[in-house]
Amino acid sequence: MSGIPYVVTVAAALGCGLMAGVYFTFSTFIMVALKQLPASQGVTAMQSINVKAVNPLFMLALFGTGVLCLGTASWALIASGDQPQALLVGGSAIYLVGSILITIVGNVPMNNRLAGLDAEEPESAGYWEHYVARWTNLNHLRTLASLIATVMLAMALGQ
Repeated sequence: MSGIPYVVTVAAALGCGLMAGVYFTFSTFIMVALKQLPASQGVTAMQSINVKAVNPLFMLALFGTGVLCLGTASWALIASGDQPQALLVGGSAIYLVGSILITIVGNVPMNNRLAGLDAEEPESAGYWEHYVARWTNLNHLRTLASLIATVMLAMALGQ
């Protein structure tokens, strides 16, 4: 592999690694810290985080990596079917499903529901408990998927 496919694959691997780090950070200490706060404070803090997360740099990292993975997988499917191409398709697919799809169908709907809550209302505390557990479990999956995608893309580059 050389030229543009190589550069796109390097960028995709770096993007997957970056997103694995973001997800890892949330899973290992941000959500843990928010869970220890009183529910109203945790809800308010996460509502603020969710608003600030929708910014050009984060969206570029998340969805730009998805576009790079689509490009990498497309090139790999057109190229010969040897092992590096299988790693490229597999790594790209794992990122697209495990990071992008889980975000869209799992985390975002939960974030949207959380955004509509009044942090001071008693019902918010019940949802917050559910939210932290489920959102964090989904985030663990996104972390693992992004990490596996990084490894597979890096392995393909090394061959």
